[in-house]
Amino acid sequence: MFETFNPIQSAKLVHHYITNMVDEAQDNLPYWLLLPNKKPAEAAHCRVDDAELVGSWYEGLVSAMEMLGTNEGDEVKQSLRRHLMKSWGEHGLRFCEKYPWTHTVHSSFHEMGYILPGLNKISEEYPDDEEVEMRISNLIKGMRSLVIERKVRTFWSGDYNEEVSIYEFPNDVYLKDGGFDLTRHTGRGEQAIRNAVMLQALVRRYELKHDENALDLAIGIANYVLGPSRYFNYKMEYFGHVHSATWFACGLVKLGRLTDNKEYIEKGKAIYDYTRSISSSFGWVPEYAQWHPMSEEHCETCCIRDMIICADELIRCGYTEYWNDINLFARNQLMENQVKYTGYVVCDNTKPDGNGITYRDIDKRMIGGFTGGSEPDSISLTRFRSIAGCCVGTAPVALKTIWDDALLDENGILCVNIPCDKETDKYKMESFIPNEGKVKVTAKLKGKFGFRMYEWIDTPEFYLNGNKIEAEVKNGIAFAELNDNDVFELCFRLETVAKKEIVRDTEYTVYWRGCDVVDMTPRGEHVRLYQRDTDAPKYYPLPEDVVYTGAANMGPTQQK
Repeated sequence: MFETFNPIQSAKLVHHYITNMVDEAQDNLPYWLLLPNKKPAEAAHCRVDDAELVGSWYEGLVSAMEMLGTNEGDEVKQSLRRHLMKSWGEHGLRFCEKYPWTHTVHSSFHEMGYILPGLNKISEEYPDDEEVEMRISNLIKGMRSLVIERKVRTFWSGDYNEEVSIYEFPNDVYLKDGGFDLTRHTGRGEQAIRNAVMLQALVRRYELKHDENALDLAIGIANYVLGPSRYFNYKMEYFGHVHSATWFACGLVKLGRLTDNKEYIEKGKAIYDYTRSISSSFGWVPEYAQWHPMSEEHCETCCIRDMIICADELIRCGYTEYWNDINLFARNQLMENQVKYTGYVVCDNTKPDGNGITYRDIDKRMIGGFTGGSEPDSISLTRFRSIAGCCVGTAPVALKTIWDDALLDENGILCVNIPCDKETDKYKMESFIPNEGKVKVTAKLKGKFGFRMYEWIDTPEFYLNGNKIEAEVKNGIAFAELNDNDVFELCFRLETVAKKEIVRDTEYTVYWRGCDVVDMTPRGEHVRLYQRDTDAPKYYPLPEDVVYTGAANMGPTQQK
């Protein structure tokens, strides 16, 4: 028997992490830095806790809460909201509080790519909150006022007016005391693409509120990155940070869809396709492209999130072939990049918390976190960002997208896109993959229900209330007309198939059962992945034993 794909379980675990890996003494300020390899293990504060994390963890926690249909964790959610709504400065920029672990107080334009989605989420939840509307509006207007607008191209052959908006930030950092100081920089490099990760949030703001300033800034940033920055070559290949490039692609495709600009969509698709070409079939995505030797690369969960979100946007533009990527990436590497077992962590609860460091129950509190650097077969605990605060905020957004996409209305057909267990007032979906080649839908209303057909579905057969039928097929969806309480089943041949694949300059044997990877060799260390047989080490705490107390700084209790 093998574990089945369970997005709700994953949401429970990340909900647990976000509501526990916080500092109650600092109004539930997140801990970004987790060091499980130290003896004893610890979590420590750093500047980014009050910068990008208050935005991304707010969005991530709300995504998990919406999936779970719970208000548990609201205490931490409101704390994150309070943190997010303070520390504002000139030009509407959000800076950070001056904590003991904070050095120069500044605003990073890259970080606004995390702050603005958090604000957008608050605006969605609390549409009458005038303060958040003011903050969003001022942030966008302020950033627009700070860009260099390239209007004329002065070349040896003459002067030429630019035909499109082109906006470039003068630097990647803005000091609270001093503004743009060109002697300072973040040192990350790739300023054009790092500053451009806010694109998706700007377009989302336009989608939500028809904010023309957001649209104007989004178009100017997109045109700069695609043009004068020379970040991408003619095939939209790039050199550098995969998370930033694919996150930009998410915004670019969305911008193209909302403005009916096919060029934006096609270029975003090309960025996605290039990133897909250097990724594995099961969703291992390198952190950098063409920067390190591939053998030194690790998979940041943020990159998997970007690929899932970008694929979702491309599907909305008519590229339905990307359903398979979402399915494979979600149920394999995304799931494996989450921490579920911590028996290897050394704790010392006699050491008092203080000076921005916590030691208490790290093994229990870190359950549900996501790695910032996995190999295909393992998570190395000695790697910086073995568990990463940034990934903890972004992964639940991918989970929510997967959950929403699992079964959707497709031109009047309620279609199973991502097989899993899910129940609504319209249907009950059950998946038996990878133990059996069977997916079942029980209708709760009359209508057309169907299954998206994938290449890994071998010799499919269809049953209606136990009787074999010939399903109709349209646009790759096999469907039938169902009445209330009718049961529609897809059954197919399923066996373990071993496939060789080169990932990270290493040949792996990947053991597939349909769309699920159930084992992989060689097997990795320190934390081995893809132990999907039920005889593998049991997770602690078991997901079904987690009791949500609502206390911000307490681990889950165990049912007796």
